[in-house]
Amino acid sequence: MDLLPIGEAAKSLGMNASALRYYDEKGLVRPAARQGGRRMYGSEELRRLAFIQIMQRLGVSLDAASAVLDEPSDHWREVVREQIEVLEHLIAQARGAQHFLEHAAKCPAEHPVRECPYMIEALDRRLAGVPLEELAAEHGQPAPDGYRRR
Repeated sequence: MDLLPIGEAAKSLGMNASALRYYDEKGLVRPAARQGGRRMYGSEELRRLAFIQIMQRLGVSLDAASAVLDEPSDHWREVVREQIEVLEHLIAQARGAQHFLEHAAKCPAEHPVRECPYMIEALDRRLAGVPLEELAAEHGQPAPDGYRRR
C-alpha cells in the first residue's frame, strides 16, 4: 500500500486530521514518514488507528489501547482483563437500569414513583441507605414478595 497523507488517512477512517496529530503527540501512532513536512501513513499505522478508533468507540481508554499496541503480552493482557471487569460491571448496571425502567414503563400507575408499591419500596430502601449498586442488581431478579412486576 502506498503512503497516505494525513488528510487522506483521516478521511479513510472518518476521523479528523487533528485526531491523528493528537495520537502522534501521545506516541500512539507515529507516521511512517514525512514528505514535505506532511505526516504520511502506511497500512501498519492505519491498522493502529483503526484499532484505537474501535477501542474508543467501545468505551475503552486510550491507556488500555496503548498497552495492547505496545506493552509486553503479560502487561497488556492484564490491562484487557481489567477492562473486561469494568465492562462486566457496566453491563450489569445497564441491565439493572433496563429492568427498573421496563417496570416503570409497564406499570399501570399514572405516576409509578408515587403510586407503584414496588417502586416505592425500592426508593424507600435507597433512602434507607441501600447502595445503588445493590438496588440495580436486584432489578434483574424477581420483585420482592407481595409486589408484582408488570
